[in-house]
Amino acid sequence: MSTQHDASYIMQTATGFWASKVLLTAVELDLFSSLGEGEMTASQLGEMLGLHPRGTYDFFDALVALKFLERDGDGPEGRYRNTPETSAFLNKKSATYIGGLPEMLNSRLFGFWNDLATALKTGQPQSEIKHNGKPMFEELYSDGARLGEFLDAMTGFQAANFQQLAEQFAFNKYKTVSDVGGALALLSRIVGTSHQHLSFSSFDLPAVTPHAQKHVDKAGMTNRIKVVAGDFFKDDLPKADVITMGNILHDWNLDRKKILIKKAYDALPQGGAFIAIENLIDDARRENAFGLLMSLNMLIEFGDAFDYTGADFREWCSEAGFQRFEIIGLAGPTSAAVAYK
Repeated sequence: MSTQHDASYIMQTATGFWASKVLLTAVELDLFSSLGEGEMTASQLGEMLGLHPRGTYDFFDALVALKFLERDGDGPEGRYRNTPETSAFLNKKSATYIGGLPEMLNSRLFGFWNDLATALKTGQPQSEIKHNGKPMFEELYSDGARLGEFLDAMTGFQAANFQQLAEQFAFNKYKTVSDVGGALALLSRIVGTSHQHLSFSSFDLPAVTPHAQKHVDKAGMTNRIKVVAGDFFKDDLPKADVITMGNILHDWNLDRKKILIKKAYDALPQGGAFIAIENLIDDARRENAFGLLMSLNMLIEFGDAFDYTGADFREWCSEAGFQRFEIIGLAGPTSAAVAYK
């Protein structure tokens, strides 16, 4: 008796870049902002976006089939509109816009991932470093206007994780928090809104601090969040009861990961907590596909940087002197790894 096998999952994954590129191109064209809260026919929307008629129906209807647009009616009179999700997250007029990450995936990483095989064979980055010897961030941090746009674009997608951390971690036991690599102080602003008794330091490079200060002032939290300039490899971390790092450790090789963990340990009092918010890979390395793909992305971006498991985190933190550990699940594939001194 022959066994029937199904190739559909293989084909779905093999052609997955088709769907990805359709969504990323829609973000690039600012389609979702153009629709806003309204609705348009294909010809109206295509004309607004400057598209050739040949592709418009296929493009917009593919977005309908992929659940990124809704359509009332069929044929030329059918009217397209945003889904609740694209309206909330991919319309630039929305306070919860997260399109900055898809923009960066489209403009940079989509092409770099074409060289994954080269990265796997050489262990070398396939990003800007390969072409001009400089990582993107080095050039970005030298241009204040571009840096501000980048930080604004890249910040929003972490909001759900920071909100869940605020709800699930026992911040009521502590008084001070230092967010290392704090960018626009989003973690401090979100956790601080939920826990009025806390005061914060948001620590990042000098080029970032004026952008962070603007957001802190706008939030009316100037008296509770201190924006601190420094380099976390050269300077001591601001001392606090809780040290947080959101997507920081995975940017570095093992030696540098351990340096940052030891710096966190040294900046904490006895009983203090170190929290790393990452797409933590499950210990058996079977479940969190996103975490594993992110680790491959770190190979492509930086070469020796990588994502890690909760067991890895515990081992490295134990070496630094931490005594107790827990993992807190956050939004989607993200977790908070916590080490207590």
